[in-house]
Amino acid sequence: MLAAITVERHVRGKWACRCCQKLVQTPVPAHVIDKGTPTAGHLAHLLVAKFMDHLPLYRQEHIFERAGHLIARSTLAQWVGECGAQLQPLVQALADELRRHVVLHADETPVAMLKPKHLRDGKTHKAYVWSYCTTSANPTKAVVFEFSETRAGENVREFLKLDTPLAWQGTLVTDGFSGYNST
Repeated sequence: MLAAITVERHVRGKWACRCCQKLVQTPVPAHVIDKGTPTAGHLAHLLVAKFMDHLPLYRQEHIFERAGHLIARSTLAQWVGECGAQLQPLVQALADELRRHVVLHADETPVAMLKPKHLRDGKTHKAYVWSYCTTSANPTKAVVFEFSETRAGENVREFLKLDTPLAWQGTLVTDGFSGYNST
């Protein structure tokens, strides 16, 4: 089945009271991006293509262009960022759920990061994506990813809230990286 891009037109009625001449109009339906043009389905497609199908935004830009829709890569990137902000409460709830489990796995993966001041020369430095997940035997299958510019064990301490009264208590399964020893 081929995907199709359609334009939805929402017509909102506007009424005026004969007595007081006050205008009344039906409210705008809620959007993921306030006053944005993409629908929830379009944003879901964008995120799945980017993060599940590993389709970079520049390729998606070309795909949309072939379909006759000019959507700049910068606009797609802004939409991805907006979705990330909107999904943050869900990520926080998932992290809270993970901290309820007695056994967790943790790992950090290096990724190249391009800092804004190095955009022109293309120089990158090493940053990390930290992952925390339940065990394979656990009926709750959950993973939370966190980005950090450092590999410091402090990232784990923060995620597990070890410096708070609500500190996680359990067994953390990791590789031999010494940064976990500070937890």
